[in-house]
Amino acid sequence: MPLDFTAIDFETANSSNASACAVGLVRVRDGEIVAKTGWLIQPPPGHDRFFELNTRIHGITAEDVVGAATWTAQLGAISGFAGDDVLVAHNAGFDMAVIKRACEATGDDCPPFRYACSLQVARKVYQLESYRLPFVAAEAGFAEFAHHNATADALACAHVMIDAARRLGADDIEALAAGAAVRVSQIAVAEAPAVSFAIA
Repeated sequence: MPLDFTAIDFETANSSNASACAVGLVRVRDGEIVAKTGWLIQPPPGHDRFFELNTRIHGITAEDVVGAATWTAQLGAISGFAGDDVLVAHNAGFDMAVIKRACEATGDDCPPFRYACSLQVARKVYQLESYRLPFVAAEAGFAEFAHHNATADALACAHVMIDAARRLGADDIEALAAGAAVRVSQIAVAEAPAVSFAIA
């Protein structure tokens, strides 16, 4: 099987995982980057306050997302871009929590994406003083990118996984995960409780 996956990165408006305000997506096919995109998101109501700290990190303000798609409106675009791919993110637990918590905040069905973490992979494949994305991406040969721009971060993450796969001789995402001794996990989606009817 070829090395196919979609790298993803979210930026958030505040400390709530539900407060997605930007997403970046990069598609990899047979170990090559073939498409990339990204857009701003209106965070869900109740999670839409922009903290100064977050804005200082990514540069996005409340004014920037006025008129942007809501979480509900753009969720299908994320799913459409990713298709059946395993999602990959640097510190994937955070990005998967954004998807899950934003869906909970809006009442949307959370897609049961499978995912792998480039941070976990990097810790097994590289010997570095820091495993923050800029350092890991530089080791993978992708330096000088706009860190905390969602699309740029997703692109950096994709380069890390492609380089790690090359170093491990892995032909697909499952082989890469196995070679790095990390798991391909899945977002745990709560099922609706069964409804029983008593017959009088």
